[in-house]
Amino acid sequence: PVEFSGDTEFGGTLSSDDTIGNVTVVNFWYAGCAPCRAEAPDLVESYEEFSPEGVQFVGVNTRDQQAQAEQFAEQFGIEYPSILDAAGGRAVQQAFAGQVPLNAVPTTLVLDTEGRVAHRVLGQLADASQLRTLITETLDESA
Repeated sequence: PVEFSGDTEFGGTLSSDDTIGNVTVVNFWYAGCAPCRAEAPDLVESYEEFSPEGVQFVGVNTRDQQAQAEQFAEQFGIEYPSILDAAGGRAVQQAFAGQVPLNAVPTTLVLDTEGRVAHRVLGQLADASQLRTLITETLDESA
């Protein structure tokens, strides 16, 4: 299992302890990243579809300050938290270093209920159906 922790754009703290036991989508992004902006609606669609089933979503902002991250979330209607990782010495990126090359943004991971990486998409998601398939497979494997 990958252990991570960090402060979110809204002032809270989020860690792997908060997501363990749930399938979790982890998305590495930053506001100025064009592919990150393009895939944001697909992440929101998947969040709205799967959060009622207990799937957790965590953003990992790799470059921005709090105000930029908040503006991005507001612009795209993102309701799940993002860890501000740049300010913390990139601790979350380092925690996933075996799975994600540093600065490979965007990257989306689907973690199983034990916190292990079940699926990885390097680069922009093709569309919401791609993420839906990965989440559904992970939910089925975890059942």
